[in-house]
Amino acid sequence: MLTDLGVQLGRYMDLLAQRQRLVASNLANLDTPGYRTKDVDFQFEYMSLAPGAQPHVIEPQGLVVKNDGNNVSLDREARLLAENALRFNVATSLLRGELRELRKAIEEGKNG
Repeated sequence: MLTDLGVQLGRYMDLLAQRQRLVASNLANLDTPGYRTKDVDFQFEYMSLAPGAQPHVIEPQGLVVKNDGNNVSLDREARLLAENALRFNVATSLLRGELRELRKAIEEGKNG
């Protein structure tokens, strides 16, 4: 069984996957009249996300609204994609380390 850190990392990666889907949807609707940008509040959601729960989707405030009512910013979404990829890589590395430690403990148990 994974450690508490491993479980938390798994939940965090689920949250990152949800954000990736939202950013992809925002980009797909870049030119859709009236479309409003969607995101996840990471500071709040990560601390309170229960196992199996879906994160609360928000509409970020303060974005520039174009004449057609759309407020998607290509620059913002590109930045979020890069940030999300970085976060995912860090979480993956940490989870890999947790799995190595677990495997090591199992091997030591077999040999001990």
